[in-house]
Amino acid sequence: MTPSESNGRRTRRRVWVLWLVAAVAYAVDLGSKLAVVAGLEGRDPVPVLGSWLELRVQRNPGAAFGMGSATTIVFTLIALAVAAVIVRVSRRLTSTPWAIALGLLLGGAVGNLTDRLFRSPGGMRGAVVDFISVRDFSVMNLADWAITCGGVLIVVLSFAGHELGGARLAREQAG
Repeated sequence: MTPSESNGRRTRRRVWVLWLVAAVAYAVDLGSKLAVVAGLEGRDPVPVLGSWLELRVQRNPGAAFGMGSATTIVFTLIALAVAAVIVRVSRRLTSTPWAIALGLLLGGAVGNLTDRLFRSPGGMRGAVVDFISVRDFSVMNLADWAITCGGVLIVVLSFAGHELGGARLAREQAG
């Protein structure tokens, strides 16, 4: 097997990891939102850890902490751009940790993008369903957690010197 065939197989395997992680993150987010809207919307908050953590359905047209609620379309376009960049970058992916990080980011972005496209009022202006309320902090959803975990993993991988793919392999083949 030539080095380029080996690289192609590694890339395909990592892309499958990325898609699997993204699909799981998306499915868990969508399922949780459907469940909380059906079972908790319009009801009193449900304490999970006293008043520190509770389930409370809230519609958020903006970004984190409710910022930018008048610019929902901008967040929709950002989510579309993030998804497009991840799909493009996936073609040179040879790192499993990067595949996991990008999969979390993609699954979370598509989860919130689904709300923006299909929830009221629709047309790229839909409000995201948030339901995990952390006292004195924020109300979030599982897509937000996937995005945050993926982002933290990307920072850790970057600082640790883990490369996305391609560059390290090219150096190894040259040396």
